[in-house]
Amino acid sequence: MAAGISNGSVPQDGTAGDVWEQRDNGTLKLNNKTVHLRVMPEASNDYRVVVFGAGGVGKSSLVLRFVRGTFRENYIPTIEDTYRQVISCDKNVCTLQITDTTGSHQFPAMQRLSITKGHAFVLVYSITSRQSLEELKPIYDQIKDIKCNMDSIPVMLVGNKCDEVPHREISMQEGGELAKKWTVAHMETSAKTNHNVKELFQELLQMEKRRSVSLQVEGKKGKSRRRDKLKGKCTLM
Repeated sequence: MAAGISNGSVPQDGTAGDVWEQRDNGTLKLNNKTVHLRVMPEASNDYRVVVFGAGGVGKSSLVLRFVRGTFRENYIPTIEDTYRQVISCDKNVCTLQITDTTGSHQFPAMQRLSITKGHAFVLVYSITSRQSLEELKPIYDQIKDIKCNMDSIPVMLVGNKCDEVPHREISMQEGGELAKKWTVAHMETSAKTNHNVKELFQELLQMEKRRSVSLQVEGKKGKSRRRDKLKGKCTLM
């Protein structure tokens, strides 16, 4: 096993038998060896989006497709990764910060901290796994308990891997009904085919009621009209 961790991810030469333990002093213990995680300082004007979901549902793939435009076929378990995009907000520079959380339940303190700091949340399940949808329920309950007033919190329930139609276990209607019950938005995506990936983050930011936030819409058609619409809002630089 490699001695360090890069960007919070388990290295590619990690094994399924590795044992991770979260310690009270903020370090992690891997196979009885202490691993120190470097915490990046956060600016007060960061807009923080936190992505939750079970292991293997495609959380990292969605984030990487959005941030870098790439897709990786191999699955690498994540402890916690953070990706940043510089955006312009009312002529001021600020940052869209996307936190890709672990799909494991081994780090409850990290999960609680992510919820406490988060401004918006993406809850990802795979349409090919009913279990992955069930695992989101306690996470949603924890967000509700910590944030209290959910009316002002943007939350998107996302059914990923919608390209895998033959293996579908959860219908779009079922996902939509659960989202309605939770009073959150719902969307199906495919990180593999890039279906609805940008739209996911665009709509999530448009749900923000506490400030004016938006991704810049690309394309030539209606360019001037969209520029007027986005005036005074946050846009990607």
